[in-house]
Amino acid sequence: MKTKLYGTLEAAEILGVKPNTLEGWRTRGVGPRFRKIGSLVKYSENDLEDYIEAQTRRSTGEVS
Repeated sequence: MKTKLYGTLEAAEILGVKPNTLEGWRTRGVGPRFRKIGSLVKYSENDLEDYIEAQTRRSTGEVS
């Protein structure tokens, strides 16, 4: 099964954040999982979907 992979710019667009935000998240170990392929950073479609789903909350006071 082939998994679609996105670069930082595409992943940021999908998530609605700036590419610098994703770079900061990677440095801090938060945000969606990613893959390093040589010097390239790639995000799988499944990992982006999982990250988006994990952000679902029922109230503003709920913590992850």
